[in-house]
Amino acid sequence: MSTREHVALVRELIELVERRIVDPLEILFGSDEQVEPVRDRLRIEAEVWAAQLLGPDEALAVRMAARLVAAAFPGDGPFDPPDEWWRTAFGRAVARRAGHPGRDSVPFATAGAMLGITRQGVHDLVKRAKLDRHPDGGVTTRSIHERLNRPRERHVT
Repeated sequence: MSTREHVALVRELIELVERRIVDPLEILFGSDEQVEPVRDRLRIEAEVWAAQLLGPDEALAVRMAARLVAAAFPGDGPFDPPDEWWRTAFGRAVARRAGHPGRDSVPFATAGAMLGITRQGVHDLVKRAKLDRHPDGGVTTRSIHERLNRPRERHVT
């Protein structure tokens, strides 16, 4: 985990939770005073959440990703964010730690967004057997998750 990743993730988590959870509370309560302690606590908790999402404990990271997605994106249907969401710091962390919750496969464009590459790049990786094509079309989320979590090669210069 880099400091830059952590800082970007903390900032996004604060903005997301404020927009989707805290701001509606302020509207309901009719006062910023009543939610200011929640905002203060959010700033602290976002640091912890980011550390857990990016940290070494895989099981803890997956649970935290699931909790945050459930809280920030409640709904009766499956979680299916737009492709551009996967390019956010939170989207990248969820992809790396939990994959795509509830989906066995995604279209090539979504796979590209999750991997941070173009759709053509996904086609090339499938052609070279670096990603698995799903029998029903698209790319398996398992192969995307594995690619995101494979050890990076280090070049010594």
